Amino acid sequence: MLSLAVFLPIVCGLAMFACRGMTHRARQVLTEGVTLVTSLLVLFCLMNKRGVAYTPLYLLPKLPISFCIDGVGSVFTAIVAFLWPLATLYGFEYMEHEGGENHFFALYTMTYGVTLGIATAANVLTLYLFYEFLTLCTLPLVMHGTSKASVRAGYTYMMYSFFGAALAFVGVMLIIGFGDGGAFVMGGVMSEAAAEHPLMVQIGYLCAFLGFGVKAAVFPFHVWLPEASVAPTPVTALLHAVAVVKSGVFAIIRVTYFSFGAQVMRGTTAQAIALLLASATIVYGSTMAVKEHHFKRRLAYSTVSNLSYILLAACLMTQSGLTAALAHMLFHALIKITLFFCAGAVLVKTERTQIEDLRGLAKVMPFTCATYTIGAISLMGTPLLPGFVSKWLIGSAAIETGTTLGMIGVAALLISAVLTAIYLMGPAMSMYFRPLEGMEPTAKCDPGMRMKLPFAVLAAAIVLCGLFSDPIITLLAKLSAGVM
Repeated sequence: MLSLAVFLPIVCGLAMFACRGMTHRARQVLTEGVTLVTSLLVLFCLMNKRGVAYTPLYLLPKLPISFCIDGVGSVFTAIVAFLWPLATLYGFEYMEHEGGENHFFALYTMTYGVTLGIATAANVLTLYLFYEFLTLCTLPLVMHGTSKASVRAGYTYMMYSFFGAALAFVGVMLIIGFGDGGAFVMGGVMSEAAAEHPLMVQIGYLCAFLGFGVKAAVFPFHVWLPEASVAPTPVTALLHAVAVVKSGVFAIIRVTYFSFGAQVMRGTTAQAIALLLASATIVYGSTMAVKEHHFKRRLAYSTVSNLSYILLAACLMTQSGLTAALAHMLFHALIKITLFFCAGAVLVKTERTQIEDLRGLAKVMPFTCATYTIGAISLMGTPLLPGFVSKWLIGSAAIETGTTLGMIGVAALLISAVLTAIYLMGPAMSMYFRPLEGMEPTAKCDPGMRMKLPFAVLAAAIVLCGLFSDPIITLLAKLSAGVM
């Protein structure tokens, strides 16, 4: 069932390339049908098959391609399975003005299966292979439309991704060579190697951190992410909220806790470098978001910052840090995909892309602007909403370490919190309290139901996650238990 969930969307996506004569309606029904069936398969596996490994094939006798859903993996798997059907539905209405829908949705469907392959990988080789497939699937999506800006963004994305893959490969080979073939094991598999070759293990960890950190947009390897905002919004929503960037974060969590081992890496120079890079990226991303006037690029820089919230928590290498990382990975995915959906609706319905052009839009796009505001006040850390919960957990976990690096992380969080309020609430205030320009107040510009339904579901999910955060955090703590 788990192997089917991974390969079904990949095979169906490939088949869509061959069926170019498919009608518009049939393509949408097939795409959404495959996506929903895949999500139902994932739900079945989450409820009944956790901890069971599946090996559909071997590259070599001792190098299997294996899938398994464990506690940490189930969080990322659930995020992907919940958000992908909503993003696909949103994409149907959005892509009507873009064109090229057949190959777009074929690649979009394939990317779902590839992302699930990363989320359910049972060893580092499987993770790395699907991580590379993700680049190949998403590169044409970034370049969709083949405008000069799209081609440049795709080239930047490709070069950074290949560079990251080369760095990550060093760490992957070290794990496979010294870690029982690369299988993921709670607590890691590198303790003996670290005792005999401590410097080599630290260098290997940093290579893995920086290599996978390219997709997680760690400074200075973040440049591709704002550039990729030229892609259609269904792509950027998944790039910035679910598939690509979260795959980078998830890969770092995997190799930290299940390959190298948190106990082995804690207190090392490698951990210090990772924490400092995460703290610097938090402040840098927030600062650039304040300066940015393009709506989607501002949200992209926000993603750069918030991804390193997750990495900061994960690289504390404590149980509470891992729980906080998983919480922000979940909550940020819900919030950021909502914000990007709103930005895409504004672009499609009004063709406005600059922050200063959002003035008064609440008069003509009340539903879209209300949804954006819910996401904005949550991500800035308003109490009773999930952004506050995860940031509080990250700060608490950093303080618990009692280290200078932990305090530097807390300082970065506080600076970023102020900047986040500025760059997110500025547009919201402008939407509601500035005069509308360039259109009549009686105009109706909110999108249709295929876009509104994902808005409504995601806004409700954000509010519910804030109101019922305690059982969610308790569950995340149980799922992450035993990895130290």
